[in-house]
Amino acid sequence: MRLFAAVLPPGSVLTELSAAVARLKALPEADRLRWTGHEGWHFTLAFYGEVADDLLPELAERLARAARRQAPYELRIMDGGRFDDRVVWVGAEGELEVMRKLADSAEAAGRRAGVTRDSHRTHRPYHPHLTIARNRIERLHLAPFADGLDGFESSPWTVRELALMRSHPPTPGVRGSQPHYEKLASWPLGH
Repeated sequence: MRLFAAVLPPGSVLTELSAAVARLKALPEADRLRWTGHEGWHFTLAFYGEVADDLLPELAERLARAARRQAPYELRIMDGGRFDDRVVWVGAEGELEVMRKLADSAEAAGRRAGVTRDSHRTHRPYHPHLTIARNRIERLHLAPFADGLDGFESSPWTVRELALMRSHPPTPGVRGSQPHYEKLASWPLGH
């Protein structure tokens, strides 16, 4: 199973973000991007990659411990940016240091559970973001899309749980198919 730990924004916040993304989709060349779906919006804390079934109980127990050690915290989605001309994202504001600690704990839970994977965080600090579009076309500049999110700010919410998510790949041969994400388990923070 392809797994990751995540924070899932509430539906009301995703509705606010949907309105901002709809405005971006009206920009020139927006149809050249692959837009992520509303149901796939999340903040990845730790990516585990392919995890053997027999490692799942240990990973779940370690994530439950990580959640218990972390109190709920405040967050909001705010502004946007891009990773070069490959990805358009929205950022987060609030208790980001707390979120980074939760991400570190989720990362450590995977390591201690024996999950092996290629680490995308080994050489980079955690940068909380929610991906809204991907670019697979050369020479398409994403600056206008990132700039279109300047000033966006969602309602704040309290993050109360850590989720273990499974990623299902897009349906082969279906144009525009998106990965599907399934919540396998979640644990309340601070209990």
